[in-house]
Amino acid sequence: MKPLALFGGTFDPVHQGHLSVAWEASELLDADVRLMPASMPPHRPVPIASAAQRVAMLRAALQGQSRLTLDTRELERDGPSYTIDTLIELRAEQGTRPLVLLIGADAFAGLPGWHRWRELFDLAHIGILSRPGVAAALPDELQREIADRRVDAAAVWREASAGSVIDLAVTPLEISATRIRELLASGREPRYLLPAGLFDDYELLSPYRSRR
Repeated sequence: MKPLALFGGTFDPVHQGHLSVAWEASELLDADVRLMPASMPPHRPVPIASAAQRVAMLRAALQGQSRLTLDTRELERDGPSYTIDTLIELRAEQGTRPLVLLIGADAFAGLPGWHRWRELFDLAHIGILSRPGVAAALPDELQREIADRRVDAAAVWREASAGSVIDLAVTPLEISATRIRELLASGREPRYLLPAGLFDDYELLSPYRSRR
């Protein structure tokens, strides 16, 4: 069974940068990837688009391929979207299948601020998405936690269901969801920053367009 990788975010809106990173991680890990939109992210502002609107955008963006799929469980829970709760659910469902939590390098550096962060390693491997040759500074407590966990993408990490830290050098696409929202609000169409499917239905991007 292939490993299962998990890529979370608000996806407000989903853009080419999200999809490119998820696809490249899938190839590096030889894993299926689920995109998991957050309901109420504890460390970020509330999304502009509703849960239903973000799901519709993701479904449109993911058409025509099967490597990347959508998992809406965090939208179906009440309260903040804590990653630990998601991993507990998935571990119960997936048994001993290797799980890989995909996190950007900057977000990983802030991991000690996450809810029950040390328990994440008991439930999944962590794949750090970073630019080739660039490493984020890590706090001491995180350095100590991962000192004996680091492996590379081709190592034997897949023989265990959880516990390793995998460095994944991916191609950066400097695309900002904030900038996309600004462009849409000003009446412009950031067509090549967004998946083509999002322009097939005018209403999909309506949460960001100016009401004037």
